[in-house]
Amino acid sequence: MTRPLLHISGLCKSFGGIVATDHIDLEIRPGFIHAIIGPNGAGKTTLIAQLSGTLIPDAGQIKFNGHNITSLSAPNRVKLGLARSFQITSVLLPMTVLENVMLAIQGTDGHSYRFWTPIHKDHEMLDRGMTYLQMVGLEDRARYLAAEVSHGEQRQLEIAMTLALKPRLLLLDEPMAGMGLEESARMIRFLAGLREQTTILLIEHDMDAVFSLADTLSVLVNGRVIATDTVKNIRANPEVQRAYLGDDHA
Repeated sequence: MTRPLLHISGLCKSFGGIVATDHIDLEIRPGFIHAIIGPNGAGKTTLIAQLSGTLIPDAGQIKFNGHNITSLSAPNRVKLGLARSFQITSVLLPMTVLENVMLAIQGTDGHSYRFWTPIHKDHEMLDRGMTYLQMVGLEDRARYLAAEVSHGEQRQLEIAMTLALKPRLLLLDEPMAGMGLEESARMIRFLAGLREQTTILLIEHDMDAVFSLADTLSVLVNGRVIATDTVKNIRANPEVQRAYLGDDHA
């Protein structure tokens, strides 16, 4: 069996008397889209924060591609190939769509001071930036300010910026938050196309998106994983139905 790309064991995080993640064990296989669902307050975003390095767990271990990254900083996790998008878009609105992606490329390449050079004169970086925009379907928005494109397009831009980090594992925290039906459908098609390029850990409230995208699904309730299985088996799991999905998803 293929070695897990991400292996989580006994992961715990508390905030005062509130237990956000409670001895979580989880494995993410390379090439999979693994979704995590659960009600509000289940601990999903806290889990993602610990995986990305913005929160250090109180106990437990995180291994990524065989490396123990439990205490590793977020930038060093990115260097290993673990990148995250956020619930709230983090694009730079006064910059163009293309400039946002080029800024992400600069960070990846380690050229911390290249922004002093006129960015539009760097043809190699322009081409690379356009490649990532083409991947997410935003090439025709390249010269627009990020503030001028729709919310859904800003979400696509953020993913393009994340892809510029060349991740082996992409952590997506509610990529369809705030989208309309048409934008959500476009994002689902896009994420399905990423399956061949990178492994994805997806947190999403849109059950139609989760059920159409996920190879494997974990259900998080009160900081604990109560089930991990295929979408078909999760939908038929009585404990999951009682805890989260409800009878209408059976």
